[in-house]
Amino acid sequence: MSAGSGVKVKVQKFGNFLSSMILPNIGAFIAWGLITALFIPTGWLPNKALAELVDPTVTYLLPILIGYSGGKLVFDHRGGVVGAIATAGVIIGTDIPMFLGAMIMGPLGGYVIKKFDKMVEGKIKTGFEMLVDNFSAGILGALLAILAFLGVGPVVDAVSAALASGVEWLVGEGLLPLASLFIEPGKVLFLNNAINHGVLTPIAVEQARQYGSSVLFLLEANPGPGLGILLAYSFFGKGNAKKSAPGAAIIHFFGGIHEIYFPYILMKPLLFVATIAAGMSGIFTLVTLKGGLVGPASPGSFIAMLAVTPKSFGSFAANIAAVCVATIVSFAIGSLILKTDKAGNENLEEATRKMESMKGKKSRVSGVLTDSKTLDPQAVKKIVFACDAGMGSSAMGASLLRKKVKAAGLAINVTNTAVSSIPSDAQIVVTQSELTPRAKEKAPDAYHVSVDNFLSSPSYDLLINQLSKGEKAEPEAAEESSVAPFVDGDILRKENVFINQSFKSKEEVIRFAGQKLVEGGYVKPSYVEGMIARDRLMSTYMGNGIAIPHGTEEVKKEVLASGIVIIQIPDSVDFDGNKVRLVFGIAGKNNSHLEILSKIAVACSDVINVGEMVRAQSVDELITVINHAVAQNA
Repeated sequence: MSAGSGVKVKVQKFGNFLSSMILPNIGAFIAWGLITALFIPTGWLPNKALAELVDPTVTYLLPILIGYSGGKLVFDHRGGVVGAIATAGVIIGTDIPMFLGAMIMGPLGGYVIKKFDKMVEGKIKTGFEMLVDNFSAGILGALLAILAFLGVGPVVDAVSAALASGVEWLVGEGLLPLASLFIEPGKVLFLNNAINHGVLTPIAVEQARQYGSSVLFLLEANPGPGLGILLAYSFFGKGNAKKSAPGAAIIHFFGGIHEIYFPYILMKPLLFVATIAAGMSGIFTLVTLKGGLVGPASPGSFIAMLAVTPKSFGSFAANIAAVCVATIVSFAIGSLILKTDKAGNENLEEATRKMESMKGKKSRVSGVLTDSKTLDPQAVKKIVFACDAGMGSSAMGASLLRKKVKAAGLAINVTNTAVSSIPSDAQIVVTQSELTPRAKEKAPDAYHVSVDNFLSSPSYDLLINQLSKGEKAEPEAAEESSVAPFVDGDILRKENVFINQSFKSKEEVIRFAGQKLVEGGYVKPSYVEGMIARDRLMSTYMGNGIAIPHGTEEVKKEVLASGIVIIQIPDSVDFDGNKVRLVFGIAGKNNSHLEILSKIAVACSDVINVGEMVRAQSVDELITVINHAVAQNA
C-alpha cells in the first residue's frame, strides 16, 4: 500500500468513525427537526406546550445518544454507558448543544473502560465480577463527567463558538460556496457522512436553534449535483451507463441515496468539475435567497429536504431554486464533458467495484448499476456454493441452503466447491461478498448471490422465494432413518473437543485449533500458517457466534486426513468485531468431513442451540446438544 493510499484509508476510517456516532441517531435528529418545524411559534402548527420539547431534545437527548454511540463503537454496550455518563458532564453547564463534546467524551469513555477491563482481566476473584463491573463503570464514568464539566466543556464551548463565527464570516464574505471544493470530491471518497453529520450537522443544529434554520444542512445534502450528472448520462452516456442512469436518478433524487451516482463520476473523473461547479451554484443560491432547513435531511432526498424546510414561501422557493440551479449547472457541464470526451471507457461495473473498494463494503445499490443476470426459476437445476478452499464455509452454507431447497420442495441440486473450481454448468453461484468478483470471472453466465452471514443470511430465503416462483417438484417422502452419532471415530474425536477455553486474539485461537489438528495427525505443521492466511484474506466468521478457521486452497495438499476440532470459548474472542464463542477448526480431504460439517451447520443455524453449546459444562453435554439439534432437523 502506498503512503498516499494509506493516508486515504486512515482519513476514511476517521471520517467513518465520526459519522458512525451520528448516523444511528438520525431518526432522533429528524424527530427534533419535525417537532421544531411544526410547533415553534413560526412553525406549521404553533403550540406553546409542545414547543417545550425542542430545547431539551437538542440539549440533552441528542448529545447523550451521540455519546452512547461513540462509546459503544469503542467497547460495545459497556463503553456506551460510560460514554453517555461522560457526555452528561460536558452537557451540563453549557448553553449550546454539545454535539462536538459528545463526539469527544463518548469514545473517550468507551476507551477508558475498555482499558480498565483489560487491566483487570483474569484478576477478579470468582463471585466479585458483577461488583467490579458495575462500580468500575460508575466510578470511571463519574470521574470523566467531572473532567468534562470542568475542562472539556468550556474548551468545546469556545471551539464551537469559533467555528460558528467562522461560518458566519464565510457567509458574510460570500466565500461559503468554496466549501464545494472539499465537499463534492469528499463525497466520492466516502467522507460524505463524516462531512455532513460529523462536522456540518453539529454547527447547523446550533444555528437552527438560534435563527430558526441553517444553510449548512443543505451544503452536502443538496441532490442537485448528482441529479445533473445522472441526467447527462441519460442523454449522452453509452451502454449500460446510459441505460441505468434514469433509474439511478430516481433513486438518488427521491430515495436520497447519493452513492448511486459516484460510479458515474469514477468512470470520468473530469465530471468532478461539474459537481463542484453545481455545488457552488447551489450554495450561492441558498445564501442569496436565504434558504436553509430546520434539521438534517437524511437521507439526502428531495422529499426529506421539503419535510424539514421552514414554513415560509421564501424558504421553499430558496431551497427548491438551489436544487434546480445545481441540477442545471451539473447537467450542462456534465453533458459537455460526455459529448466531447472520446475515451469511450464507460465500464460501469468496473467503476462500481472501484466504488465498493473505496467504500470498504458492498454498496446497497450496486445491483441497480451492474448488468446483473436475470434468474429463470424454472430453468434452475444446480446451485453451487463456493468459497476460497471449498472445504469449510461453502460446505456449511451449502448444507443450510440444501435443507431450505428440500423444504421448499424444489428439485435443485446444491453443491459446494472452491471458487477456482466452479463448474461451467453452474446456474446459481453463492459466495461470500468479497469473493463474488472472482466468482463472476470464473462463471460469467451464472446468476450470482453474495452473502456475509453464512449461518443466517436473509439472502438464502430471498433466493428460495425467487426459485419458488417456478414449478415446484413433489416433496420426496420422508425416509425413516436413525440419526448417526455426531462424534466420528476418525474425523472428530472426543479428545479434540475443548471446553471452557480462553484466548486473547483470533490468531491465538486459530493457532490453537491448527496445532490440535497437527497433533491429531490430520495435517502437516505448515497447514497452520495457511489457516492464519485464510482468515487474513477473508474472515472465517460464519455468524451466530461461530468461526470455522481452515486453510487456503494452496495448503490443501498439507492435509493428511479429514479432521475437526471444536473449541468452546464462553467469554468469547474477537473476530474482526464479531464475538465468537465456538470455533470449529477444519481440515478436509476428499470431502469425507462434509457429513459432520453439515450437521454442525444445521445445529449452529439456530442461535438457541449455539447458546446451549456455549453453556455446556462437558464434552458429552456439548455433543448431546448438537446431536439433539441434528435429530430435530433430520
